[in-house]
Amino acid sequence: MTIVQLKYAIAVAEHRNFTIAAEKCFVTQPTLSMQIQKLEGELEITIFDRSKKPIGMTEVGTKIIQQCKKIVSESEKMQDVVDKDRGVIGGNFKLGIVPTIMPTLLPIFLDELVSKYPMLKVSFFELPTFELIDKLKNNGLDLIIASTPLEDDELIEKPIYYEPFVAYLPEKNKNFGKKEIIPKDLYSNDLLLLRDGHCFRNSIENLCFDCHEYKGKFELKSGSFETLINLADQGLGITFLPYLHTLRLNSNQKKMLHSFKNPKPAREVSLVYHKNENKIHIINEIKDLLNKLTKRKLQFNDVNIISPIKNREAIRV
Repeated sequence: MTIVQLKYAIAVAEHRNFTIAAEKCFVTQPTLSMQIQKLEGELEITIFDRSKKPIGMTEVGTKIIQQCKKIVSESEKMQDVVDKDRGVIGGNFKLGIVPTIMPTLLPIFLDELVSKYPMLKVSFFELPTFELIDKLKNNGLDLIIASTPLEDDELIEKPIYYEPFVAYLPEKNKNFGKKEIIPKDLYSNDLLLLRDGHCFRNSIENLCFDCHEYKGKFELKSGSFETLINLADQGLGITFLPYLHTLRLNSNQKKMLHSFKNPKPAREVSLVYHKNENKIHIINEIKDLLNKLTKRKLQFNDVNIISPIKNREAIRV
């Protein structure tokens, strides 16, 4: 068996389709199918149930794919050892970022990352936290950037910055114009939230809002801050924004921003990687770069970290 055969098998298991798997592996479908047949023949087992659509896994095939992932991961570490010894920051690197962080963080560091490490080819993935964690644990990603703490014993978290929440209020709101507010000031049926599955929504729920109690005129669970802002601009509700997102607003919209009293409710944004520390030398370089760049835009110390894990108490930093 070969590492290439194992990678092909992993691709089929992920996509449940030989044609798509071949496209992702940049080979023809007959080539991929032939190599997987050779692997099955050498092991004298059937990994995939080809009679099902999408393609299914046999019982032993599921176990084999788990082992394939471990072997491929360990094989990649050998090159990492060589690169680290030579001081080389290069090769393929898969980085996942949650949707509420990607739009504001990526523009801050992407240009410098590409310029500083021309030999490093980074693929970015924008997915909800639970999907990123699943891919990280299954070697589909090398690193993720997410709101923490995640309370997962298999993962290591390295905070890079703390980002306060800011309230976005229309002029007709009774708290509009206050110099500083507290969360309970905003408890009402006018709250506009991101849809379920977003870590930022979970943090807002942990702040002091029980979203199941709302009896407003309509229910909106958007996946976009822009939608929430546009509705608030029309006076249809209030919302919360992460601080970096507020830097992109126009001058009229910035008048609708209201800061919280200290300690400000905030989210902790961290680099999260597996305890096997695969490609740790690259992770450390990215961490140092992000620490340097985010300090220019975020200098908040007296904050309450609101966990993205539901029903968790705040942590003061």
